[in-house]
Order: sequence, then structure tokens, then C-alpha cells
Amino acid sequence: MAEILGPVLASPFLPLLIFLARVFDVTLGTLRIIFISKGKKNVAPFVAFFEVLIWIIVISELLSHANNLFSYVCYAGGYATGSYVGLYVEERIAMGIQLVQVYTKKNGEELVQRLNKSNFGATIIRGEGANGPVGIVQTIVNRKNMAEVESIINLFDPDVFYVLTDTKTVQRGIFPVIGPRRFRIERERPGK
Repeated sequence: MAEILGPVLASPFLPLLIFLARVFDVTLGTLRIIFISKGKKNVAPFVAFFEVLIWIIVISELLSHANNLFSYVCYAGGYATGSYVGLYVEERIAMGIQLVQVYTKKNGEELVQRLNKSNFGATIIRGEGANGPVGIVQTIVNRKNMAEVESIINLFDPDVFYVLTDTKTVQRGIFPVIGPRRFRIERERPGK
């Protein structure tokens, strides 16, 4: 690698290059793990290839300049920063779907109607909580729509308790249109 990049790698810029490369490869690693957990088996190997390629280049350069303590610090700093950047990027792309379970003492049917009005399918189940009867409202939501759903829930009941659970697979249902594309499930199986 030193023959290819020559004087740049032997320069004082080496620690900076190591830092930036580490940020990039750890970001890719974070995204790869998320792609695997979301079942994106066609994307994960492609990301893994570039992640490992960058890592091999960086580690070989780091070991060839083993006397540069600042390069080691930049390596570790790039790793930490890459973890943060990877999570930030994942949060921005908001891939996947979530099950939202809302536990309310108020009239849960009203929340179902509000969600339905915004094209979110919802179901109510009646339950018994520690302090009496509760309505359990469930809906499946694309993560890109979570802010809108949370707003609907909090306007309905600011003191409401709800739980979000990542969901890998959904079959049938009612889902809103998301930008120019629809939920993958909606294309395959129309809602009711």
C-alpha cells in the first residue's frame, strides 16, 4: 500500500488518514450489523467487503509505522467516532418496522380512530393493569413514521405508557404511503 500512496502515508497526515479510514470502516461495520438484523442479506455482504478492505489497509499501515503513538490514538479515536457516526446514520435512514403497544386508562378506541384517520392500522385489546382496566392499542409502524405516531399518541394522552419493539416480518395490514414508495408488505399484500 505504501508504494501506491507513497509519500502521503509517510507524512504527518498518516494519523489523520488512519482516523478517517477507521471512522468510515466502523460506520460501515455498524450499518452491516443493522442490515443483518433487518434481514437485508443482499446488502450486508457488499458493505462487509468494503469494511474489511478498509480495515486491512489501515491495520497494515498502522503496523508498518508501529513507532507512531499518535497513529494508535487516532486509530482508537476513529473507532469510537465511527461507532457514533454509524448509529447516527442508522437513525437517519430509520430502516425497519416497529410494533407500538400503547397502554392507556383513557378511551383507547379514540386513539385507534386518530391513528386510523392518519392511515395507521390499529387494534385495541382490553386488559387489566395494576391500577384497573386499560386499553392496549397496538399498531405496526415504519420507523420513518414514528415521529408522527408518537405525536398522535402524546396528543391523545401526554401521560401514556407505550413500548416500541423492532419487528422483522409483518404479514398483511394497513400501512401509510411513505414518500414515493410504499411499505414492502403493502405492495405484496394489500391492507384491508
